[in-house]
Amino acid sequence: MADQDSLEQLYADFANLNMEGGWHRRFPALWPEPRRNFLPHVWHYAQVKPILDRAGQLVDTTQAERRNLTMFNPVEGNIYSTVRTIVAAYQMIRPGEVARSHRHTPNALRLILEGRGTYTVVDGTQVEMRPGDVLLTPSMAWHSHANGGTEDCYWMDFLDVPLVHLLEPMFYEPHPDGIEANPSSVETAPIAFRWEDTCAQLDAQQARTGANQAVSVKLGPAQLSSIALSMHRIPAGAATELQRTTANSIFAVVRGSGCSEIDGESHTWGFGDTIAVPAWRPFRHLADESAVILEVSDAPVLEAFGWLRQQKS
Repeated sequence: MADQDSLEQLYADFANLNMEGGWHRRFPALWPEPRRNFLPHVWHYAQVKPILDRAGQLVDTTQAERRNLTMFNPVEGNIYSTVRTIVAAYQMIRPGEVARSHRHTPNALRLILEGRGTYTVVDGTQVEMRPGDVLLTPSMAWHSHANGGTEDCYWMDFLDVPLVHLLEPMFYEPHPDGIEANPSSVETAPIAFRWEDTCAQLDAQQARTGANQAVSVKLGPAQLSSIALSMHRIPAGAATELQRTTANSIFAVVRGSGCSEIDGESHTWGFGDTIAVPAWRPFRHLADESAVILEVSDAPVLEAFGWLRQQKS
């Protein structure tokens, strides 16, 4: 009994110093492979758009610099992140509105879903945003958005804010003048991946692999340091390879419809939907009608540390 009392006293002594014995941890620090934590999930644009429209009537740009709806993963305890390192959101801007300029540590990008006449200004360069386009906002770049057209414009945002939260180098700064003065308007820019250019790349890849095969292209050469971007085309009736990776991924449906099998469960999707695929979950995408899907992943972060693993079967 004395030995037991002595051991208990030992535990109490170092617990009072905010320490833990490595031989009797309450929770393990190491495990054989990535744990199932964040959950596969799909957000449906058809359900979100009417809510954004209502927000457009009730919330103006004086109340919110960005009128967006953030998608938080339904894993218990999570209130912000879509997957572990990336957050996604739907955003809408109405005709005549200006989303003021700011800059921040997180890298960001946007996929344009609907509406014309809207543009973004990134570090003094003004670029029109058109449906199907993907536009980058690198870390600490000034950026604003404005709608000079007659249509409401809808897009999806992706940012590595959760990664920055984890590592803690967060800086945020509103532009002192509200917006950048005298931006230079351009038709093309390294930060803008035009839909027609992406389609041409997918067509070329399709010609090399065959009409009934799923194909993918990386968007570039401009890149974000922490986020990788790929566009996938899946012909009707075709599917991507079953795979899993240590990277966390979010997929956004640019065209078409189908379903994703993630960790043995089927999730249906259509235009504008968002699919969360957490790390190390087996997944593949199947198309009912010809589909194009944007993939946003943290692969560069894993790759930088030698932690990126991919398995296909």
